[in-house]
Amino acid sequence: MPIALYALTAGAFGIGVTEFVIMGLLLEVSADLGVSIAAAGLLISGYALGVVVGAPLMTTFTARWPRKTVLLALMVIFTLGNAACALAPSYGTLMAARILTAFAHGTFFGVGSVVATSLVPADRKASAIAIMFTGLTIANIVGVPFGTWLGQQLGWRATFWAVTIVGIAALAIIAAFVPKDEAAPEASDWRADLKAMAQRPVLLGLLTTVLGFAGVFAIFTYIAPILTKVTGLAETSVSPILLMFGGGLIVGNLIGGKLADKYLVPTVIGSMLVLTVVLGLMTFAIHDGIAATIFVFLLGAAGFATVPPLQMWVLERASGAGQSLASSLNIAAFNLGNALGAWAGGATIDYGPGLTAIPLVAMIMPIGALAIAFWSLRLDRREAALKAATVGPALGS
Repeated sequence: MPIALYALTAGAFGIGVTEFVIMGLLLEVSADLGVSIAAAGLLISGYALGVVVGAPLMTTFTARWPRKTVLLALMVIFTLGNAACALAPSYGTLMAARILTAFAHGTFFGVGSVVATSLVPADRKASAIAIMFTGLTIANIVGVPFGTWLGQQLGWRATFWAVTIVGIAALAIIAAFVPKDEAAPEASDWRADLKAMAQRPVLLGLLTTVLGFAGVFAIFTYIAPILTKVTGLAETSVSPILLMFGGGLIVGNLIGGKLADKYLVPTVIGSMLVLTVVLGLMTFAIHDGIAATIFVFLLGAAGFATVPPLQMWVLERASGAGQSLASSLNIAAFNLGNALGAWAGGATIDYGPGLTAIPLVAMIMPIGALAIAFWSLRLDRREAALKAATVGPALGS
């Protein structure tokens, strides 16, 4: 794999730390800014909303820019946004800075996916995407625990200063190693791109992503209270177990990428089936410490095994036109799934049977994703058959 892919991985690492580290610093932020823990938690939702809104806007705005220029500009936004977070004097300005930073997220991964696939042969495209997303998984294993520890020792602002430094380093690495575009991007009509995104195959691909990943975050968002209140583990055990989750992310991401290179559609379906089974079995596993630990690893592996095939599937269904926008929208779809899953898990706690039922509720979502995927494939076959039936007589005449 070319070194430029690992430059993209560096950027993905920084973005991953920014997105997730706030989960470990809610107490520090709420105490320092004088807001409730629930209000501090909205900083996570605000970031997700920034990704969902920013992905199409930034991708459309930069559509005619060289892709390397786009990546560099996004890393500048990311770096300045984190510096603004570190300097934020109030809750409102911190929220605004988080949303600003999130505007870089979707388009970076979207354009980065397109750049990654352009650097390798056709049979390694999904693996290239997986390598870039490895930065996100390493962020969960190394960056988030270290950022949490740093924030607890020196204050939450120190964490955002550290991520700012990561952003500067990633900017330099991308500038040095990502090649310049061989040709200027073709003139892009944003109306035509949006029209292409509104096509049924792309929309169903995006919906599959939303529902599939919602199942992961329905349970991961509340994994700490599940482990302590249901499994009965000590709070000090949570961080080491979450490292198991991070290890699963790396394993699943790389396996999903390699399988998707050879068997894209079977990998999309198979990864969703595995995720469904893992979530279902977690209903029983969370009552035993050893089993829960094993299944936290399996949750990470099964969850991220879906990422490269889903990203590649949406890219292919966009069929050339507006691929950067389709790729960015799929990143937004992952984040929308995060928000949907967190909401579903919270509703299960507040209005439903409680923590023990979250795995079953989570399992419903990839089942829905499977139903959408099968329906989409059936419609694809029907359209192909109608096209063949139409073209055949025309050729004969």
